[in-house]
Amino acid sequence: MSNDNTRSSNEIFTADQARAMGHQTRNVLKDDFNFEIPVETVPLPSAGICYNADSPLFQKQTVEIRAMTAKEEDILTSRALIKNGTVITQLLKSCLVDRDIDPAKMLSGDRNAVMTALRITGYGNEYKTEVDCPECGERSKQEFNLSELPIKRLQIDPVVPGANQFNFVLPVTKKDVVFKFLDGTDENEIQKVMERRKKQGAASESLITTRLQYSIISVAGITEKHKVNLFIRSMPARDSLALRNYIDTHEPGIEMEAWMECPSCFETTEVKMPLGASFFWPDS
Repeated sequence: MSNDNTRSSNEIFTADQARAMGHQTRNVLKDDFNFEIPVETVPLPSAGICYNADSPLFQKQTVEIRAMTAKEEDILTSRALIKNGTVITQLLKSCLVDRDIDPAKMLSGDRNAVMTALRITGYGNEYKTEVDCPECGERSKQEFNLSELPIKRLQIDPVVPGANQFNFVLPVTKKDVVFKFLDGTDENEIQKVMERRKKQGAASESLITTRLQYSIISVAGITEKHKVNLFIRSMPARDSLALRNYIDTHEPGIEMEAWMECPSCFETTEVKMPLGASFFWPDS
């Protein structure tokens, strides 16, 4: 084989292939541009307690991420990813340093922590968005500091170590419930279910029961899904509210609430920070 043919073949090797075959590769960004994509450490609200021993997140306090680049902006604008509801999962996958981590299997609270950190690395701490005043209902543009959002750590113990399973006794029926915190796969499936029901005109009527169906693992030791779902639909409202409040209170994640001052009524109130399109596409 001629030298020209050998050179042409070598040029099509990817960096990973070249390393696997023993070829030396250059870091073009570092060598030619004197630039490297920053790597940041992000604390996990769950501290890895809810992941089993086979998971790369088992008992991990932190994960490392690469800062957002133009490549990630391409992901965020992908119509296909937006349509199938996996755009955030693909964004996280692209930026997580540990390639063994499956973002779809991360708890929603851990995903939100990483997502917030990525937003900060990409566009800074400032988050400008429109919110409704809880006092007068007037909508206004507000500015929040994402770096000031507190982390809500996991404060309750799972049923067994390394399991995303937790106990709660319903106050009315006195039934022992085992529930889990939702992960990326659960959230995506719920979104698809709600979109289907929206087309049928029933989305707003089933949001509470749908989320409970994905959260509850067993009731009074019964795990058959159709039986659990029947109980959920017939659960006293007080039991439903108590369980949802307990899950919301103890779910690890980022406290997405901040204070706003209304320019119309001049009241200062706490509001839930919306995570709309402007979260990743701030005003220039």
